Amino acid sequence: MAVPFLIRVLLALAVAAPAFAQAPQGKPAAPAYEPQSGQAGKDVVWVPTPQVLVDKMLDMAKVTPADFVMDLGSGDGRTVITAAKRGVRALGIEYNPDMVALSKRNAEKEGVSGKASFVKADLFETDFSKATVITMFLLPDINLKLRPKILALAPGTRVVSNSFTMDDWIADETVTLDANTGCSASWCTALLWIVPARVGGSYSLPQGELVLKQQFQVLSGTLTTGGRTVVLEGKVRGNDVSFSAGGKTYQGRMNGKRLELR
Repeated sequence: MAVPFLIRVLLALAVAAPAFAQAPQGKPAAPAYEPQSGQAGKDVVWVPTPQVLVDKMLDMAKVTPADFVMDLGSGDGRTVITAAKRGVRALGIEYNPDMVALSKRNAEKEGVSGKASFVKADLFETDFSKATVITMFLLPDINLKLRPKILALAPGTRVVSNSFTMDDWIADETVTLDANTGCSASWCTALLWIVPARVGGSYSLPQGELVLKQQFQVLSGTLTTGGRTVVLEGKVRGNDVSFSAGGKTYQGRMNGKRLELR
């Protein structure tokens, strides 16, 4: 008996259905994510920091296993992974989820997943307060927007930037590498800041009446002792204070809100 045409079509489709269902499994896997230098990000384009400069930045910050490093805009994770290889706990903050996933894979390949962590987060909504070292490769206007949060960190926190400044907060140290020191790329300057304690104010000390004016780490003011007032200039580095006044050098340290001068 002849099978009606419509029934033959339905039978053919039923037989073919399993083959169609299995076809996607035979497709090649999607290629692994590969970031491209210069690709657009949320606030900046991504350009990788040369590895030799990553090493220099961590050297300048004098990182040790006692530190907690936070890399702002961590990209492919190289700074966090390099810190982790030194036995340091490090966290990368990155807005691009593909970059976060790539960084986690890279950390696993390098065997440092236990020390290197990455999260997808917005820099402006992230808490930096537990960091002892901040690393970054951001644009100057982003640095400036983040500056109030950075200055509010614990005195002595080290901040290292690839190439870009923080406006009138002058770096405590600047190092530029070149081809002779292993860096032939365009971005080979590292800048270091030490978050200063807030020391501006008036103090009655055994050495005299001290008035300090503070502009970031730079100090000015007066010291009055023995009925004589002299102008001073100095610097604060973390909690350590030093200044010269009347031909004499003074050193001290902030202990909470109290200045202990030697």
